[in-house]
Amino acid sequence: MSVCVEAIGSPYRGSLEDRSAWMILMAERLENYALIGDCRSAALIGRTGSIDWLCMPRFDSASLLARILGDERHGHWSLNPVGAAECTSRRYEDDTFVLVTRWETPTGVIEVTDWMPIDNGESDIVRRVRGIEGEVRVEQVLRIRFDYADAMPWVRQTGTDDAPELTAIAGPDAVVVRGPQFTAIDHAHRAEFTVSAGETVDTVLTWFPSHKTPRPPQSVDTMLEQTRAWWQNWARTCTPPGAYDSHVRRSLLVLRALTHESTGGIVAAPTTSLPEEIGGGRNWDYRYVWIRDAALTLEALMIHGYQEEASAWRDWLLRAIAGDPEDVQIMYGLSGERYLYERELTSLPGYEGSSPVRVGNGAYDQFQGDIFGELMIALEDARELGVHEDDVSWSLQVRLLEWVATQLDRADNGIWEIRGPLRTFTHSRAMLWAAFDRGIRAIERFDLPGPLAEWTAVRERLRDEIDRHGFDAERGHYRQHYDTVEVDASLLQLAQIGYVAYDDERMLGTVAEIERTLLRKGLPLRYRTESGVDGLEGDEHPFLTCAFWLVEQYARSGRLADAEALMDRLVGITNDVGLLSEEYDVDAERHLGNTPQALSHLALVRAADAISEARQP
Repeated sequence: MSVCVEAIGSPYRGSLEDRSAWMILMAERLENYALIGDCRSAALIGRTGSIDWLCMPRFDSASLLARILGDERHGHWSLNPVGAAECTSRRYEDDTFVLVTRWETPTGVIEVTDWMPIDNGESDIVRRVRGIEGEVRVEQVLRIRFDYADAMPWVRQTGTDDAPELTAIAGPDAVVVRGPQFTAIDHAHRAEFTVSAGETVDTVLTWFPSHKTPRPPQSVDTMLEQTRAWWQNWARTCTPPGAYDSHVRRSLLVLRALTHESTGGIVAAPTTSLPEEIGGGRNWDYRYVWIRDAALTLEALMIHGYQEEASAWRDWLLRAIAGDPEDVQIMYGLSGERYLYERELTSLPGYEGSSPVRVGNGAYDQFQGDIFGELMIALEDARELGVHEDDVSWSLQVRLLEWVATQLDRADNGIWEIRGPLRTFTHSRAMLWAAFDRGIRAIERFDLPGPLAEWTAVRERLRDEIDRHGFDAERGHYRQHYDTVEVDASLLQLAQIGYVAYDDERMLGTVAEIERTLLRKGLPLRYRTESGVDGLEGDEHPFLTCAFWLVEQYARSGRLADAEALMDRLVGITNDVGLLSEEYDVDAERHLGNTPQALSHLALVRAADAISEARQP
């Protein structure tokens, strides 16, 4: 029996048994991937109908499908009409992560609905094929590879003729697949069936611990109805800004999808090691909770009506950083795990050969002064929106600021987790200023107890230092760190935190220098890698978060037309279902970096808010 599969460079038509003589099927371009998730884990599905990334039962669990970091041998689950290379169209059902993919073929039309059931008590993926017109021959190929493709599972048929079932086990992990009958072939399993108009065929994959028995089959219709209702009820609370509403709504949904339902931790992205440069080594694991990213995400959610998420995240924070303030980290695991040792995997070759593939993140033990500012800003926003400040949460903030006051002369790794020499980064110093500023405001505006005079003195000391050493008076712009004339796109946040006005001459001079030195075909880099500041080899591409920060700066400094032009370009970069990665290659016009990226989406929300406000009379 013949099937159609598409390899990089040329298509292949032939049997699965003949693949040894054929170029292995590689991952798709990153912008081709859509996300489905259950707020505990997530999967990425390409336009070819293949799930190429899946970790269960948590975002940071080992993968069982990982073609995105290699090729088909590293695990995938494809579902498509026989002979079809790419879908006709796809969309999310309104305000959900229920993905509907349409396939139009010479013999008929089908739609495939993919989702991960919410509040189901298990980790599942459901793939429903529904006949729309005529009849279509459909195939599925399932190749499970546990533990980052390092463990070949023991697979056996465990169902009956009337209720086919496939079980795969390796070490602590197991999945059961219920639906059409699969047949073993070429170290994978394949099913083929015909769907006519009005017919439905369901396949359900359920993860369970290998030492337990999987739960009985559940009603697929019920799982779909509950999942739709959960997402739509959550989205109903949203208060969009008026500008770019559909993109804001989708971005807020992404932020919710990346928030772990049980712990309240917000992951930076659901993926690891997707490269910032094809073939380069800037490949990092983002499946953890960065204090910075989570705080900024919290801010975006709160502004748009999500107080419950604010309370959950604050509770997560209190658990994660409880104890000695000296032990506070820049990032944690989903449950507050502290040790995120970085290691390189030999089982995965990397996306388009971009190695190494890393699990864990060595930046967890870096000192980054800016996180204290972002943390205090987010907690102030929570207070402003009515989240109750109890004795425990406020006393923690007091202890943190007392400790930070002893670290004022300490250089750090900066917001971008520089792996070169420690520096006195202007952005970090301004964020420390913001931390004490928010502490002072808590005392003055909310009558909370604290050392007002001491914190005021620290705040003024930091401002004097930044104005003298962080600003280049000769060139008229703020500098990346005290020992350089370079700028950094993170300096755009100085106005966001209230350190300087958006239309202050010093800020406008900084923007002009960013435009002069950091723009690549109109989109900003984080900084010039040629300066050697980060201690890494290779280059990177424009950073989408920084581009949205520039939109916000334009909008709030009287350049509304420039803000709208850049924003229109950026929302045009979102893929067909509204998702954004970390970076964008302006030459190849493709997404790069881990995807979807929480920081990109929350910056989109801020930019839309700024434009909406600037449009008001």
